[in-house]
Amino acid sequence: MSRVPGWLGRLGAGLTEMSERYNERRAEAERERDEAESRTRSHEHVPSPPDYAPDVPARPDPALAVPWGVRVAAEAGWRLLVLAGTVWVLMRVISAVQLVVLAFVISLLITALLQPTVARLRRHGVPRGPATALTAVLGFVVMGLIGWFVTWQVMENIDDLSSQIQDGIDELRNWLLNSPFHVTDKQINEIAANLREAVGANTEQITSAGLEGVTVVVEALTGILLAVFCTLFLLYDGKRIWEWTLRLVPAAARPGMAGAGPAAWRTLTSYVRGTVLVAMIDAIFIGLGIYFLDVPMAVPLAVFIFLFAFIPLVGAVVSGALAVVVALVTQGVFTAVMTLVVVLAVQQIEGHILQPFILGRAVRVHPLAVVLSVAAGGMVAGIGGAVVAVPLVAVANTMAAYLRSYSRESALRHAVPPRGATAVSAEPPADTPPPS
Repeated sequence: MSRVPGWLGRLGAGLTEMSERYNERRAEAERERDEAESRTRSHEHVPSPPDYAPDVPARPDPALAVPWGVRVAAEAGWRLLVLAGTVWVLMRVISAVQLVVLAFVISLLITALLQPTVARLRRHGVPRGPATALTAVLGFVVMGLIGWFVTWQVMENIDDLSSQIQDGIDELRNWLLNSPFHVTDKQINEIAANLREAVGANTEQITSAGLEGVTVVVEALTGILLAVFCTLFLLYDGKRIWEWTLRLVPAAARPGMAGAGPAAWRTLTSYVRGTVLVAMIDAIFIGLGIYFLDVPMAVPLAVFIFLFAFIPLVGAVVSGALAVVVALVTQGVFTAVMTLVVVLAVQQIEGHILQPFILGRAVRVHPLAVVLSVAAGGMVAGIGGAVVAVPLVAVANTMAAYLRSYSRESALRHAVPPRGATAVSAEPPADTPPPS
């Protein structure tokens, strides 16, 4: 029997010992893995409660727990807050650059009045530059002549008007003394003294108002120059300016705005031309009426009536009241009453016949919207804001109506057609013979 060498026996014993250690470590690793998996399963799967445990109802979604009306009010509320904040910021920006905005809007109104003339000249073969220059020069010359004529008439008749007003005040004083109101000469003198004291006490305010008037004149001249330049560019290059403006609109809304813009421009053009025509008719007929009633300064008053007609509702009242007051203090009560009759008759014909016939339904705005827009425009930008408020509302109304109808038609065009037995084909199939 052969003997195994000692080194070989020691090698086998070492291998056996290493195998046992490896098996122990593997068993320990498997045991740790099983324990980790058991812990994970215990966290994922909650054991069911015992049978004797009471049933606890599941908690609803917090959004569903809020009443439907409250949720609707909250949704509308934060959107209204966002809109109010946007309007507030917009109004602050407009107030900061009020002169620029007002000049641009007035240039839009003038462009709407003069652009048809440019288009007519272009159709007769006149190039765009000369047509624009000729129309702009004639338009601004006419407007300048109207302003010069009013100023000239006022300066020519101011002395006669002052003396007639003084005579009218004396007649009014005598009428009050002999009236059944039992007004005494002492009371009239006290009223006159109070008026003089009020003027003397507010001399500083009147002086400061006169100094501010210089600033107003400078701002007015600046606004006129801005309006002139804007009008020239709009007449010459209005189409390309509109195309550039469309690029600022999101692509999804661009097709709708591309159609809403021309519709709004047609509304603005109709409004301006119709208002000018109605104002001319008012000025001519009321001017003729007060001329035949021997009211002084009939022609300047007619021009004032023409200018104030661009302020809806309010302008007609102010210009008519001015004519009645001048007739009262210069010609007496009877002439003032007849002037009032003439003004009311012409304004009633204008409101019920001329405006619906000339302006039409395209620029019709509800009287409440007219009053509110004129009041808001006057509060924001004075007389200029009152002038441009109603045309802006009419344009916004036209654009909103067009976009609403465009959205409805777009939804109908992109609607999925019915399929199956309920589908109705507009055209017969190719293999179907035509009906005999």
